[in-house]
Amino acid sequence: MGIKRFKPITPTLRHTVLINRSGLYKGRPIRRLTAKLESSVGRNNTGKITTRHKQKGAKRVYRLVDLKRDNHGIKGEVVRIEYDPNRTCFIALVKYVNGDRRYILAPDGLKSGDVVESGENAPIALGNAVPLSKIPSGTSVFAVSLRPNEEAKIALSAGSSAQVMGSRGDYVQLRMPSGEIRLFKNTCYATIGIASNLDNFNEKLGKAGRSRNRGIRPTVRGVAMSYKHPHGGGQGKGGRHGTGGPKKDIYGNLVGKRTRKPKKTSNKFIVSRRQEKNKFKSFKTII
Repeated sequence: MGIKRFKPITPTLRHTVLINRSGLYKGRPIRRLTAKLESSVGRNNTGKITTRHKQKGAKRVYRLVDLKRDNHGIKGEVVRIEYDPNRTCFIALVKYVNGDRRYILAPDGLKSGDVVESGENAPIALGNAVPLSKIPSGTSVFAVSLRPNEEAKIALSAGSSAQVMGSRGDYVQLRMPSGEIRLFKNTCYATIGIASNLDNFNEKLGKAGRSRNRGIRPTVRGVAMSYKHPHGGGQGKGGRHGTGGPKKDIYGNLVGKRTRKPKKTSNKFIVSRRQEKNKFKSFKTII
């Protein structure tokens, strides 16, 4: 779809970059495939804020997306590509030969009139959902199910994908979007392709109001707060009262420290962990 820029007639529009959705369907979604979406505004049942920086935002209708792709052996034609306000990836309305209509996550390059299918005998083609055991090495996939007969949970956002590295017995190695290499059961399903809306990371909202409409409240830097925050107070940046020290959150926990449990059951499926980015690494210019 690409991106959309504006003439700099105002300070806001000068830096605004949005996704060009001119080629998407502009009508209402299928009512049977929608549900009412209630916003918790980051509060629990007692009204206490448990998730910060959230608000209600603009009213949205939730689209029921088929993440399981259990309509095996039945071909379907893509009717149209739609925008989903609840996710960064676009969705596609598919009409199957048996009359059933479902929303699926649209891969990049899928268009109206294309035929998609799911199942063990489905061909390795764009938009088809097949078991990992049938996918050749080097293929990019998205919407991967973490366990057999479950909904997809891996690589669902815009532009994300995982790469099939090879098989090992009853398991298949996948390189995750984070760079981690992990084992999946070869009966888990994945969709061929890369999640659509590749330019999503280039989007710049341009103004605070557009972020508020998405249900996001402002985030204040710790160094701009009083001494009650570990980064606040004092004449210097970092640490309580400007004395320096490791970065912490408002609760005093170290920022950047691994929180994964060392004896977690799924650790045995991780072949290679993702590489940590060293923010303080110095680069020397070679002349």
